[in-house]
Amino acid sequence: MTVHQSTTPFGRRSLSLAMLAARAASEAGPKDTMAEKWKVFDNLREAKTALGISDRALSVLNALLTFHQDTTLQLGSDLIVFPSNKALTFRANGMSPATLRRHLAALVQAGLVIRRDSPNGKRYARKGEGGSIEQAFGFDLSPLVARAAEFESLAEEARAERKARYLLREEITLLRRDISKTIAVAQEEDLAGPWNDLLARFDALNETPPRSAETAVLEAIAADLRALWADVDNALKSQLKIDDMSATESHSERHYQSSKPNPLLDSEQGLQGRLEETSAPQPEARQPPIRAFSLSLVLQACPDIAMYTKGGQGISTWGELVTAAGVVRGALGISPSAWKDACAVMGDEDAAIVVAAMLQRSEMIVSASGYLRNLTNRAREGKFSVGPMVMALLRVAVSGERKSA
Repeated sequence: MTVHQSTTPFGRRSLSLAMLAARAASEAGPKDTMAEKWKVFDNLREAKTALGISDRALSVLNALLTFHQDTTLQLGSDLIVFPSNKALTFRANGMSPATLRRHLAALVQAGLVIRRDSPNGKRYARKGEGGSIEQAFGFDLSPLVARAAEFESLAEEARAERKARYLLREEITLLRRDISKTIAVAQEEDLAGPWNDLLARFDALNETPPRSAETAVLEAIAADLRALWADVDNALKSQLKIDDMSATESHSERHYQSSKPNPLLDSEQGLQGRLEETSAPQPEARQPPIRAFSLSLVLQACPDIAMYTKGGQGISTWGELVTAAGVVRGALGISPSAWKDACAVMGDEDAAIVVAAMLQRSEMIVSASGYLRNLTNRAREGKFSVGPMVMALLRVAVSGERKSA
């Protein structure tokens, strides 16, 4: 005898088109369709927004799934669970009966489960000979199997959307940091350029988007910040190029180059090519040159030396830079005599700048004492100044930040 399965809810509960569609989908699916119930549940958690279901409703569904012993569900098999409200409340972490009923109705309305109500609305199973279940009244989990592929597709879309939002928020954060710090240092160093206009544009774009912002909104913000960063970066590079050309022209009246090989410098030629530019002899080689850059610019070019201050408090004066350089001198293995000679020839502050630059590129230096003595000798002859060294390191720092972003 064919046993009729209930398709309508008990009592005053109304029948909806969504319920009919869920029943039709479960009946139309191939009987050999199978799905891992916890994988389906994970996909539902990802796609909950698209399906219009809440976290609490998913908690109730999780509780319902625990009442089915099998991990793999198959259409055509017994997929009806019939727990009492008391048992469901316990497995739903003590949810109140009224809340439980509301979320059960939401799962039915979303087409995730089907009500198979008994004539009196109770949930139970009727067993036949041998103890096998002949008929059960409760919640049918068939839609979870029949729509498993749909849920997986929705979950993939949700994951892609979430990743896109995350990457856009990350890019927005990095762009804001690069723009704000670059404009700040340009204004602090009084570099020529449209910095006030760029800052005004940045202030207009600096409002944090809400956490619920869609991908399209975040993409529009990121596009505006990309355009602004391009203008800021071009203005900075243009000014650095002008400064570099000015420094080169002011030090290129006479160019000295020794044809005698110096064994000490063989291992450091690559570093000198990056950090040094030859300069014309000064009338008074022992007098420190007039610097056209500030302490903050030195620290931006050589940030590592700030770690050698007492308590790691950072550097705010030239005296603190000289003190930190004295500590770095010992760490790099520079002899006291080489440090003393460098201070005597270059001046304490310029010698400290050189040591900070050497620390920044310490992995490229084989003999720190020998390297410092060579620079000291060149400074004594008027063939070396710290300005081009600082600007070269600054360009490396700015380029590194841009690549990491």
